[in-house]
Amino acid sequence: MNSTLSFNRSIRSYFYSLPSSENRKIVGIKPCKLQIPSLFNDFSKWRHLKNACSSSFLRIQLRDDRNESGKILCRPVFGISSNGAKFGPTPEERGSGTDQSPTFTEFITSERVKVVAMLALALALCNADRVVMSVAIVPLSLAHGWTRSFSGIVQSFFLWGYLMTIAGGALVDYYGGKVVMAWGVALWSLSTFLTPWAAETSLWALLLARAMLGVAEGVALPCMNNMIARWFPQTERARAVGIAMAGFELGNAIGLTLSPILMSQAGIFGPFVIFGLCGFLWVLVWLSATSSTPDQSRQISKYELDYIMKDRKKSLAAEIKPKAAKMMPPFRRLLSKMPTWSLIVANAMHSWGFFVILSWMPIYFNSVHHVDLRQAAWFSAVPWSMMALTGFLAGMWSDLLIKNGTSVTLTRKIMQSIGFLGPSFSLIGLTAAKRPFVASAWLSLAVGLKSFSHCGFLVNLQEIAPQYSGILHGLSNTAGTLAAIVGTVGAGFFVELVGSFQGFLLFTSLLYFLSALFYIIFSTGERVNFDEGAP
Repeated sequence: MNSTLSFNRSIRSYFYSLPSSENRKIVGIKPCKLQIPSLFNDFSKWRHLKNACSSSFLRIQLRDDRNESGKILCRPVFGISSNGAKFGPTPEERGSGTDQSPTFTEFITSERVKVVAMLALALALCNADRVVMSVAIVPLSLAHGWTRSFSGIVQSFFLWGYLMTIAGGALVDYYGGKVVMAWGVALWSLSTFLTPWAAETSLWALLLARAMLGVAEGVALPCMNNMIARWFPQTERARAVGIAMAGFELGNAIGLTLSPILMSQAGIFGPFVIFGLCGFLWVLVWLSATSSTPDQSRQISKYELDYIMKDRKKSLAAEIKPKAAKMMPPFRRLLSKMPTWSLIVANAMHSWGFFVILSWMPIYFNSVHHVDLRQAAWFSAVPWSMMALTGFLAGMWSDLLIKNGTSVTLTRKIMQSIGFLGPSFSLIGLTAAKRPFVASAWLSLAVGLKSFSHCGFLVNLQEIAPQYSGILHGLSNTAGTLAAIVGTVGAGFFVELVGSFQGFLLFTSLLYFLSALFYIIFSTGERVNFDEGAP
């Protein structure tokens, strides 16, 4: 007895030529009505069928043309679906990328993860190079007789150079993230390598080297955003940012923990030389192993390329502009929209808290809790390791929310709220801590929750205007740098005038709370029309 299958959409029958048992070829495909004997109605025998409906069976005819009888063979077919029944991807579908999202193994071994891993290494070097001075400033201050306020000024010269981020963002939009990142890492590694010579020459040479470091590192985050926007679909971008920013935060931990050890073995300037040489090595690998866009990569598989491109067909032209496009971005129209200002405020607050903690926590533990320099560096490094872990987990959760139907706007607001309100309350606990271990625990909580903002405003930069993501990052980073300068220098003067770090930390807590409210009210996860004449 035969039973006729009923499918709600057309079915294809594959006819294979069998010149040998090892070499099968498709010689014909046609729609058909399929019949099978009822003895095959035991569904448990069809192990390869997934999510099958009650009568979804299929017969494939494999004809061996080597004999005249044309022996017919039967086996289950993969890749044929009825309405609601999926048998798995066909060979063409596997090649065209129309399959479901990749598995974790496919994701972690993909070409795009190699790119984001290289970005994470670059950002680790970026922070390691800048954080060395946070440790070296203690012996340098003692050697030169610098006051707390003047130490803050020395550290802030990095930020004066970092103000050039807005120009770096424009360069990234024009030349692409790969080229600009290579130049940026090369220049900041050179600046780090030359810092010992500059410090021995004169104060002004040291300040110039720090400013040059800031100028070069100003392109790092815009390049990261640019490369992730090109290499990752929207449902994976928060995860990619989490991986890249994990490197960014681990750079703090590496710099803070290794610097005292290297200083004890190779002198005050040992870490500057070693980190600078690592940067030159990274540039060589970056230029030889990565490409600006997926379609230019020689290593990427067709399956991965199609998977990346399928969700970006409409926006690809906007995200990757030709070099013939005009260089001058529409600053007036960008600044006329409140979502832009929500990003500017968020980045300003993020940078304020980041640089205050990064620059002053070793001194805070040394002066308030009376621990030596090496212990102070360790207490300050633990929170950044926590931030690397929580940042990756936040990225996974953010992508999962979007895949499960939560709107992009709500997802970004949830992440940003945790990223700002968490540190706001944790800093209050830090001011009340009486022991260094308790203080480090509160600081770890503050910095760990702060990483959720990477899945808020930092990813949001790519979403509201992908064609201007570099310049938007430059604008918001410039505001963030100004806020960081005020916070870094202001903390030094505040401590000198008031004699306490606690008051400044409480003020920072209040700013976190107000910035979270502003972002919740005015941000959006949808694309904003910045074209001329747009309302």
